[in-house]
Amino acid sequence: MNSEAQVLYEEMKTRLGKMVPDFELYYKAEIAVEINRLKKERNAVIIGHNYMEPVLFYSIPDFRGDSLDLSRKAASTDKDVIVFCGVKFMAETAKILNPSKTVLLPAEKAGCSLAESITAEDVRALKRKYPGVPVVSYVNTYADVKAESDICCTSGNAVAVVESLKAETVIFLPDQYLASNVARETGKHIIFPSLTPQPDTLLDVQLIGWHGKCEVHEKFTVEDIRAVREQFPDVVVLSHPECSPEVVAASDYSGSTNAMIKFVQQSTAPHFLVLTECSMGDNIAAANPDKDLLRLCMVRCPHMNMITMENVRDSLLYNRQIIEVPEEIRVRAFQAVDRMIKIG
Repeated sequence: MNSEAQVLYEEMKTRLGKMVPDFELYYKAEIAVEINRLKKERNAVIIGHNYMEPVLFYSIPDFRGDSLDLSRKAASTDKDVIVFCGVKFMAETAKILNPSKTVLLPAEKAGCSLAESITAEDVRALKRKYPGVPVVSYVNTYADVKAESDICCTSGNAVAVVESLKAETVIFLPDQYLASNVARETGKHIIFPSLTPQPDTLLDVQLIGWHGKCEVHEKFTVEDIRAVREQFPDVVVLSHPECSPEVVAASDYSGSTNAMIKFVQQSTAPHFLVLTECSMGDNIAAANPDKDLLRLCMVRCPHMNMITMENVRDSLLYNRQIIEVPEEIRVRAFQAVDRMIKIG
């Protein structure tokens, strides 16, 4: 192991030694050094989502964060190549904001259950059914869906985006749970025409939702929370807004991934339970060794889990997988994404 790899290994061991085997840290440190060399040669920037596994998360990204934060970083980079350690819709968003740059997604099939739950034709059908009603699409959608939308949102700014439209009725896509949580927070009445036939009238309807769900967050239940509270009565429960409204209501705090990270950093609670993708729980624990994060790691996102140190290295070596967005779609999607970023 050369000196650069040795330094990186020691840094990772200090932070991750209690959760990652030593041999893995040793092996991954050498790969990280190779990635950093390739990054300089290609004039590349590596962006890592909060759901990346800990060794990758704490070694190679130049920027880490949630989807909104990383969208801002992608929009402002001066590098020639963007390697997105996340999933396809995130890499597409980077390409939407940076049409002249090469955007690479290390894993070919890193998709998203939410993004797969709706198509551009589904959005067009809703717009025909409810003409003139503005469309808000969660950033967890593909570029062609964004192109059919008036504005995008993240879990962190969804309420602000809906309220910014100042419209009596809004179409909110595609996350059923996020839409329901937004409706609860804003006091709006919501319908799901894709689930239950609804009358054509929009009287007393302020939010029109879709049936998409995150395959990770839908697995958390109120029973999970009750069981943990029985053992740890003073636990503070944090949930992502992609969890069901019942889980969010039973939690002490609900927010985006970045918001949950900040909450843990600033709180003096004796115990924390973070209901989101479990690699993020590991990353929060590694960054806050003085905080007691309880373990409820039921599932990793199978798509995020496809991103590895090895395929990040290979993406730089072999220029894969290149993300392309047709210009006609990109221009229209850019307007929706840009409006989201400006709201913040």
